Amino acid sequence: MNTNVLCPVSKNTNKTSIIETRLALQPAKSITQVPSEKILRAGKILRNAIVTQAPHMIRDRKYHLKTYKQCCVGTELVDWMMQQSTCVHSRSQAVGMWQALLEEGVVNHVDQEYNFQDKYLFYRFLDDEQEDALVPTDGEMKECEEELQETMLLLSQIGPDAHMRMILRKLPGQRTVDDLEFIYEELLHIKALSHLSTTVKRELAGVLIFESHAKAGTVLFNQGEEGTSWYIILKGSVNVVIYGKGVVCTLHEGDDFGKLALVNDAPRAASIVLHEDNCHFLRVDKEDFNRILRVSEAFQGSEQEKTDYALNNKRRVIRLILKWTNVYLDLLQEDEIAMAFLEVIPLFFFVLVVLFKVYCADHTYITIRVPVAASVKEVISAVADKLGSGEDLILVKISSAGERVVLKPNDVSVFTSLNVNGRLFVCPREHFDSLTPLPEQEGLSTGTMTIFELMSSKDLAHQITIYDWELFNCVHEVLYHTFGRQNFKKTTANLDLFLRRFNEIQFWVVTETCLCPQLSKRVQLLKKFIKVAAHCKEYRNLNSFFAIVMGLSNVAVSRLSQTWEKLPSKFKKIYSEFESLMDPSRNHRAYRLTVAKLESPIIPFMPLLIKDMTFTHEGNKTFIDNLVNFEKMVSFQMLGLLCNHQDVRVYVRQLNVIDNQRTLSQLSHRLEPRRS
Repeated sequence: MNTNVLCPVSKNTNKTSIIETRLALQPAKSITQVPSEKILRAGKILRNAIVTQAPHMIRDRKYHLKTYKQCCVGTELVDWMMQQSTCVHSRSQAVGMWQALLEEGVVNHVDQEYNFQDKYLFYRFLDDEQEDALVPTDGEMKECEEELQETMLLLSQIGPDAHMRMILRKLPGQRTVDDLEFIYEELLHIKALSHLSTTVKRELAGVLIFESHAKAGTVLFNQGEEGTSWYIILKGSVNVVIYGKGVVCTLHEGDDFGKLALVNDAPRAASIVLHEDNCHFLRVDKEDFNRILRVSEAFQGSEQEKTDYALNNKRRVIRLILKWTNVYLDLLQEDEIAMAFLEVIPLFFFVLVVLFKVYCADHTYITIRVPVAASVKEVISAVADKLGSGEDLILVKISSAGERVVLKPNDVSVFTSLNVNGRLFVCPREHFDSLTPLPEQEGLSTGTMTIFELMSSKDLAHQITIYDWELFNCVHEVLYHTFGRQNFKKTTANLDLFLRRFNEIQFWVVTETCLCPQLSKRVQLLKKFIKVAAHCKEYRNLNSFFAIVMGLSNVAVSRLSQTWEKLPSKFKKIYSEFESLMDPSRNHRAYRLTVAKLESPIIPFMPLLIKDMTFTHEGNKTFIDNLVNFEKMVSFQMLGLLCNHQDVRVYVRQLNVIDNQRTLSQLSHRLEPRRS
């Protein structure tokens, strides 16, 4: 039996065996019984665009004495798609976009092959299957022109998933090295596999099989049957049904099932029934499951291979020790026994100090000079010396919205951990309720449009990137943040400043927009911010790129319907492309695919980088069998940039913003009151 093919079957509760059903499958069969409306529409738009722009692409073709009616060539379709939109970055991406149409039957290979290839192969649109294919009317051609970019954006979003399904529908022996690497990258983002080692995931990449089922109510397997496969849900959901109890739970995307019967070599403990239409699965059959997850093979080879293996292991041990000392040195210094064996060599003593204002309840302030890593206790002591007061003082962090947080005595580097317009206050404990924000914390009262509109979008993006790079290049504390700064007794000041910069850029966009009273000027502002975001992306500054896009999507800006209606369609389409990169589905796959296409240096989207490191830390053991797990250790190395234009440089480094969301919403409603 060959089970290594696509399995879009609908196994109901009849007596037909799984084996007979799978043998009857046609690998070219689409993954849905009926194409979805959006894919059907996308196919129609693309066909009409080709008929309008390049009618020679769809014609009768002869090959090996056989004529194929009204078809296109795969390479020509890829060439054409790459010319249509800036969101198509590579030929492989274009292949994935065409595959999304092919797998739903909107485009078909003339010999019913299931995968789209960038080769001299013939493909036919569904509309051209009929002998009298309709020529698009003037109205349809106009619609096509208006909707083409939106269609390209849609296909660019769903193309990567279709590309993966195309690879998984290949026989394992037909998968290339690039195919296996693509599958492996996708497996990194599947919840059910997060606990598995890199080696196991790479093995799974070679044996996973794609399986799809079209109808809700389809039974994958029944309780009591022999366990033959392990399943991972790629799309959709299934019900777990036990005789006498009914549905006991529902499993969703990222969950897995069927493993217990394979591990214990026991009958299925429950029945699995599709909860919804069009469910997709990854399947590992029993033989492969046992080989990968239960059998450890001994190392075998010639004497030369064994010698090479031993030498390589020694090199790995040396690298491991070097990495270990870099990671563990701080904790080692806290171990008294270990320190007794170390010789201390005095070099120089350097402590970074900062001057900072600390405010009192009456809004007067004192300036203190303390180390950047000073604790709250040390700050209070310095303030008490200046005030000449021995009262029970507390240090309080106050935001522009009036939120008050009493800081703990052991908190460190509190100056850099403030939010954008946050301030530090000191007062006796009994005066806590009387603390109020400073007037200056409210931010701007008028926008800087008169200055801002004179600046080049490219210069702004350039100077923003230069400043961001300076901040990012100083960040070395991501490890402290991930493992907990209390474990290292170190500050995360540089990281705090870089994260605050993200919020500052975001609120800058919202502030300038909400402080612009003229509708026409606001439209110009939106256009300018979209241009600045585009240039930031061009400069590979993804941190500020996302900050600007998130600022534009802030509710205080997004609700300005009159302003957005006046925005030219060209900019709306660009902004839609930018928004698609923020799609969090499949663990921010759209962002990750974009980053994978960029060359270093880049400034990454730091919040997501921290999330990834936290997930890596919490989702993987630091020690496996008493050995350090260095698969979770990552290092970064980046290069620098240059800068110029003094006026723009000063502007982007001294942004004055409103960070109170309530104030921004009030300003937004004054500009465009809610329609009754």
